[in-house]
Amino acid sequence: QVQLVESGGGLVQAGGSLRLSCAASGRTFSSYNMGWFRQAPGKERGFVAAIAKSGGSTKYADSVKGRFTISRDNAKNTVYLQMNSLKPEDTAVYYCAADRTIWVPTTELAYDYWGQGTQVTVSS
Repeated sequence: QVQLVESGGGLVQAGGSLRLSCAASGRTFSSYNMGWFRQAPGKERGFVAAIAKSGGSTKYADSVKGRFTISRDNAKNTVYLQMNSLKPEDTAVYYCAADRTIWVPTTELAYDYWGQGTQVTVSS
């Protein structure tokens, strides 16, 4: 089992940047694919980005490609989401999630463990 704690959210103006972090407990962090999802008010939670166990493969939602970068540091048990050129439509609660399957999933149902979320608000 793994516990996840997100941090780094906040209020930023459009065009600005934020870096989210997700710290994982336990010694098996490198056994998990990691994903970032987000949920805006009144909307379902949706996929943002994911990274393979080794960090060698990444996936992104079309809406964030070229603006967001997911990375991980297995020595620090942490996954990051660098968000640049932020837009008001990026406003949401951002969640990190962990999964132990072979592939790197982009669907919410595939992930087994979730953090509590961190709020990102982008003002226009």
